[in-house]
Amino acid sequence: MTELVFSVSVEELCQCEEFSQQLIVEVVEHGIAHPMAGQEVVDWVFDTTSVHWLRKAVRLHSDLEIDWVAVAMVIELLQKNEALEKQNKHIEQQLKRFLEY
Repeated sequence: MTELVFSVSVEELCQCEEFSQQLIVEVVEHGIAHPMAGQEVVDWVFDTTSVHWLRKAVRLHSDLEIDWVAVAMVIELLQKNEALEKQNKHIEQQLKRFLEY
């Protein structure tokens, strides 16, 4: 089975989302999003997961007017919560199959 990976360049992010390159650099510097390719900022490419968290981080920063360090902490907690929810769902599915026998 082949996994499709969609990617977005910094230029595309700046055009579509109206983000500045400096904003994207700040988000990356705080570990909120991670480019999957590119050494220089103009060459960075992001997968859709990073774009999702980048958008969420920008909304938190602008809507709640909190600094990037706090945004990074909130995003980390949201990511951990999402991972735990997936794990819980997987365990529930396994348990359901086990109990059906």
